[in-house]
Amino acid sequence: MTRHVIIDTGPLVALIDRRDRFHEWAKAQTGAIATPLVTSEIVFGEACYLLRGLPRGVRELLNWLEIGLVVTSFRLDQESHAVSDLMTRYSSVPMSLADACLVRMSELYMDSVVMTLDSDFRIYRQHGRRVIPTIMPDEASELS
Repeated sequence: MTRHVIIDTGPLVALIDRRDRFHEWAKAQTGAIATPLVTSEIVFGEACYLLRGLPRGVRELLNWLEIGLVVTSFRLDQESHAVSDLMTRYSSVPMSLADACLVRMSELYMDSVVMTLDSDFRIYRQHGRRVIPTIMPDEASELS
């Protein structure tokens, strides 16, 4: 069975930005993953925003989309109710729109794992009760 790897903003940025402290970690993790990496357009947009100052950063990320290394397979227009419910449930965290999309994707792709630097994914639950499988560096808990 194919396991979907849902990628968050942090690892996407780290893969492209060689100066990022998680660059080597992200490269090592994705080296063993069968592509494509799956994400939402919200996450993709965040990554583009964060890479805007890096020469060729956005272009490289868009190229990954073009050649299929990354796919945006989430339809917010179809999942807005579920995403809104998640953001309400985790309002005390608070949960971002991007995180809500990734949690919802993890519910839709039951064979998935979320690659993230965000320790909030240790709090979030699939369907309100199941721990979300993650790929996360130990140091990520220091970031949130």
